Amino acid sequence: MRAPILRGLALAVLLSLPAGAADPAEALIAERNCAACHGERGISAMPNIPSLAGQRPDFITLQLILFREGLRDVPPMAQASEGLTDAQVEALAAFYAALPAGPPPDRAPRDEARAAQGAALSERLRCGICHRADFSGQNQVPRLTGQREDFLDETLRAYRDNVRRGTDTQMNAAVHGLSDADIGAIAHFIAHR
Repeated sequence: MRAPILRGLALAVLLSLPAGAADPAEALIAERNCAACHGERGISAMPNIPSLAGQRPDFITLQLILFREGLRDVPPMAQASEGLTDAQVEALAAFYAALPAGPPPDRAPRDEARAAQGAALSERLRCGICHRADFSGQNQVPRLTGQREDFLDETLRAYRDNVRRGTDTQMNAAVHGLSDADIGAIAHFIAHR
């Protein structure tokens, strides 16, 4: 529901620019050097850095605001989001959400046994309730399908170890008590969907 509004906002900002001016989101991406970590078309080739292509716009918006306001501590993102206006945040979110998602270029082959273990665990933990059955995400819940496996693994461990919290503590509770092997299997399964 909010995605059309975000696209409309991005279009309104674009149409308000003088003739020949660059897309505001692309200009911000170049200015803030977002592609250096998140990839030229939003698909990250850097270990432990998330891909943004096809991500939920509400999720990107929320994360950028948390970074900008110092509520989520990731030093490179604090600097990259510093001074962004709400309109710029929403234009960036709409831009990345509109890009086609895809696997990272360095994705390892699928291991059927690990994927089956991860599928069983994700079903038991009911991951599909919030992230949807196809892991496409919804609203402020991120899209996980095709995300970097190393990023998913690291993020799930951080939630389990209580060194990362979302806007609530649901993820911390969901992965509480999982072993590293369990988390690795879930990350492998989701990354290869």
